Amino acid sequence: MAGVTIEQLAPCPVETYRGLYHDVGAEWYWHDRLEWSDDELARHLASPSVGLWLARAGEDVAGYFELQRLDDGSVEIVYIGLVSTFIGRGIGGMLLTRAVREAFAMGGHRVWLHTCTLDSPRAVPSYQSRGFRAYRTERLEVNIEGSRVVAERLLHD
Repeated sequence: MAGVTIEQLAPCPVETYRGLYHDVGAEWYWHDRLEWSDDELARHLASPSVGLWLARAGEDVAGYFELQRLDDGSVEIVYIGLVSTFIGRGIGGMLLTRAVREAFAMGGHRVWLHTCTLDSPRAVPSYQSRGFRAYRTERLEVNIEGSRVVAERLLHD
């Protein structure tokens, strides 16, 4: 896509990461990394098994993805998403395609990710169009107050 670039930030500064995580994830109730200290984030981002790529549309940050190579030889797309003003412009598909390519370049024999019903309704169709398929489904109850997730509980049928 013309005018869109994707570059790896190695390592990604903690302040940059926090901004990306908020700007991309707030609308979708991302919260896990909000609880991490700066030291925890810095250690994570400096790990040779972790990579972060930033998408720009011109000079504007459009989104990012984070990959992590795991001990079993797989690579997880830990986070992927766009800043809301860039949704619907075709950048997400390009970002996902690049994430998969980078995951295999990291030596992954399998690439996987998590998603949930709080994610964009465009997410699952995009994943499926690029060869992802459901492996396991779980039911999780999430309590939301305002714009924050305040509790989660795995439901067992």
